[in-house]
Amino acid sequence: MPGSPVLADELATVIGDACGEAGVGAAERDGCALLVALHSDAAAARDPAAGQVTGPVTVEVARRCGFAGIVRTYTTACVASSTAVADAAAMIATGAVDRAVVAAGFLVDPDSFRLFDAGRALAPDGQLRPFSQGRRGMLLGDGIAAVVLEPAAAARERGARTVAWLAGWGRSGDAFHVCQPRPDGSGLARAAASALRRAGLTEPEIGYLNANGTGTSYSDAAEAAAVHLVFGGSTAGLPVSSTKSVHGHALEASALLELVATVLAMRRGLLPVNAGFLGPDPACDLDLVLRVPRQRHPRYAISLNAAFGGANTALVVGAP
Repeated sequence: MPGSPVLADELATVIGDACGEAGVGAAERDGCALLVALHSDAAAARDPAAGQVTGPVTVEVARRCGFAGIVRTYTTACVASSTAVADAAAMIATGAVDRAVVAAGFLVDPDSFRLFDAGRALAPDGQLRPFSQGRRGMLLGDGIAAVVLEPAAAARERGARTVAWLAGWGRSGDAFHVCQPRPDGSGLARAAASALRRAGLTEPEIGYLNANGTGTSYSDAAEAAAVHLVFGGSTAGLPVSSTKSVHGHALEASALLELVATVLAMRRGLLPVNAGFLGPDPACDLDLVLRVPRQRHPRYAISLNAAFGGANTALVVGAP
């Protein structure tokens, strides 16, 4: 982002924009949960009585935006915001809350850059090339996003515009390696299969897959294997792209940013390009969206994310 943005300011702005678009005013925020995914919220503290963890940035944003109900901070690496979305959906489904706002933010900082640079995870050629031969690593990118979730009936009753509906979600853990995913993709496949079951959908009903696609050798190959495990014979006709190839990896904010990109792609009927592609890699045999956006209006799409430590999530969204 240009200038010197302040994370709390940016989060408060996008939360205000999301609530304004959804028609969630001050009165509607009473009892509304606020779940915030951040790369770092220093001095985050656990509240045993409330069963939640909050940090000072989250607390400040909640105060500025008028949230006094459940407030949580998520710092669980690259699945933080998708975990927050799944938690919000579960809270709504069980009646714990009537509505939830999920927000996420990451602004590239020197410490994060040095960390990934020291670990030789950044692409030395300055290009993130998911699933491509010659891919050499990831790139960091800024990202701020916010969404409002509530039951469809409640949205209809108050005349709110529905942009998409969360059909299913799934989570799994590899416990395979601190950095590398399970090579056979079985961990991520379990999360995707769980999301499909929860949504009550079959594999051919998914019309687009927004991949985790970090542009790293092991991760992309494992994800491609996971897609084949889940979608089997449907894989050949399933359009796939990683929007990280365009906006970079926003760490804890990436999953929410990619969910928003997926919904916008469905609404516009243009599936995003998998940028930076040099040529096919036999280990990543997927129907990639290359060169130009693909014109298609999928009824359902799935977004996959994976994180260090073997955490995996999958979110299935449907067009309204």
